[in-house]
Amino acid sequence: MNVLIWTIAVVTVLGLVLALVLYLVAQRFKVEEDPRIDEVEKAMPGANCGGCGFAGCRAFAEAAVKAPNLDNNYCPVGGNDTMAKVAAILGYEVQAKAPMVAVIRCNGTCEARPKVNEYGGYASCYVKSLLYIGDTACSFGCLGCGDCVNACQFGALSMDPVTGLPVVDQEKCTACGACVKACPKRIIELRPKGPRGMRMFVSCVNKDKGPVAKKACANACIGCGICAKTCTHEAITVEGNVAYIDPAKCKLCRECEAMCPTGAIHGVNFPKPLDKDAVKERIKLRQQKAKEAAAAAEKPVILSESKESVKKEDKKDE
Repeated sequence: MNVLIWTIAVVTVLGLVLALVLYLVAQRFKVEEDPRIDEVEKAMPGANCGGCGFAGCRAFAEAAVKAPNLDNNYCPVGGNDTMAKVAAILGYEVQAKAPMVAVIRCNGTCEARPKVNEYGGYASCYVKSLLYIGDTACSFGCLGCGDCVNACQFGALSMDPVTGLPVVDQEKCTACGACVKACPKRIIELRPKGPRGMRMFVSCVNKDKGPVAKKACANACIGCGICAKTCTHEAITVEGNVAYIDPAKCKLCRECEAMCPTGAIHGVNFPKPLDKDAVKERIKLRQQKAKEAAAAAEKPVILSESKESVKKEDKKDE
């Protein structure tokens, strides 16, 4: 009985001593945490999606508190409202940013991009991309397994059973970028929503030469450059046989969309359907006026040259 009592007493004392040692060590090496971190974290949406570039909302809050400003910190889920709250807590100023949305840069529907083989493996775009180019002749397009849908925490993506392509619900999309990271083909891009949701983009990333791209997909960009030549705002460039529209320069005139021979350029959320014939006529008239203006500018030069030649001939006669 005495042995049992002594055992209990020794264990109890030992436990108290170790607890005291742990307490003293914790006090000695404890790190004081800025209380503003908790405040910032509470102001965050709590999605922990990683769209801000950090592991979660807590990590974002820690980085924001330590940063000298908020220029490199932005929460895409909470947007400008959340960043305004964070700025108020930290006493910083923050610039409002244009809202972003995910766009699918592939228009290779089942009809336009027929299958050349059948895939019977695990339904994952990532796995399929490791095995081969896909079940169509286009090695750049959507693989159709829906990895982006599974990655989205906000229900903003779904697969269209008719086209076989993902569809973005812009009202639910938070531009967190999870779908961008999940897509092994990199066909998803975050772009500004645009005024009243209107935006233009090239729905293709195929870098093959025109004939090869066109054979693989009827809707592919063939790198012909007609859109770039048509654009009067220098918003379109063609690199690697594929066109790209700079959202910062695009004026939403839709002329490129009307002139694209394959329909690779898409206009979204415009109030009226595109009247291609009317737009093409407008472009034709503008180009005609430009030619006439150029011709008129050349005439005085020709006349002046002829006058100079006449003067030279007169001098020779004298």
